[in-house]
Amino acid sequence: MRRKACRGELPVSLQERIEILVVLAAGGEEETQSTALHTLHSWPPEELQQVLQDPATPVAVLDFVAKNLAPDRKDLGDALLRNPSLPDLLREWLVDALTLIAEAESSESSENTPHPPAGESEDSSGEEGKQKPITVLQKTQRMTVVQRVKAALTGSQEERMILVRDSNRLVARAVMQSPKLSEHEVETYASMKDICEEALRLIALNRKFMRLYVVVRALVNNPRTPIDMSLHLVPRINDTDLKLLALNRNVPDTIRHTAEKIMQRKKDVAERKVTGKR
Repeated sequence: MRRKACRGELPVSLQERIEILVVLAAGGEEETQSTALHTLHSWPPEELQQVLQDPATPVAVLDFVAKNLAPDRKDLGDALLRNPSLPDLLREWLVDALTLIAEAESSESSENTPHPPAGESEDSSGEEGKQKPITVLQKTQRMTVVQRVKAALTGSQEERMILVRDSNRLVARAVMQSPKLSEHEVETYASMKDICEEALRLIALNRKFMRLYVVVRALVNNPRTPIDMSLHLVPRINDTDLKLLALNRNVPDTIRHTAEKIMQRKKDVAERKVTGKR
């Protein structure tokens, strides 16, 4: 029964078959997820679009397809956007993601940079069946800009950890827009010294992330953080961390001096209060 469900062969309506496939692709055993996802990818486009445009389709199905299939399939993204029941936040995310991919495609076509064919080993000896397994790092290095943007949006945590270091700003933006991005990952990114500056700027501009004190502290102490971002965050650092920041020779002098001034100002206020009481 489960095998038939993974292949979309259960004797139920089209919408129910797609719903079942999404449930199986979203959770469960790895083999089940892989098979169900493959079935969704290979499903007749017209039928899949029909379900995605239907206002009666559950939001869970729309959400899964938007975040896992649409970045690779513009036809599915367009179908989702035609659905009046698509939640506003999901619609906004999808529009941003598709726009980002379109920018990457435009950038790539204008550069006209040749890339090795996907799946081809650069150090292949020519002997069939003897190619070494490709690591995630090697895989991302062989990707085009568009492929890296898509991987950043829909890929794994390991892929994001590599791609957030990418010098291309579009890739960094895609990492920060990934719906799978966790607060723990952001904490790690905020302290990384080999991260793309664009990623640090995007973290500093995100209100959700800025509610996390550990992220604010990490950004201020990261010499890669753009100085215009750091300056606005220094006043939010507590007294203990201000003292450490003032001694941190890795950050720009402007940041250290700002920390010193804030500490002196607090000291002056405290002394005036004591004097006033006397």
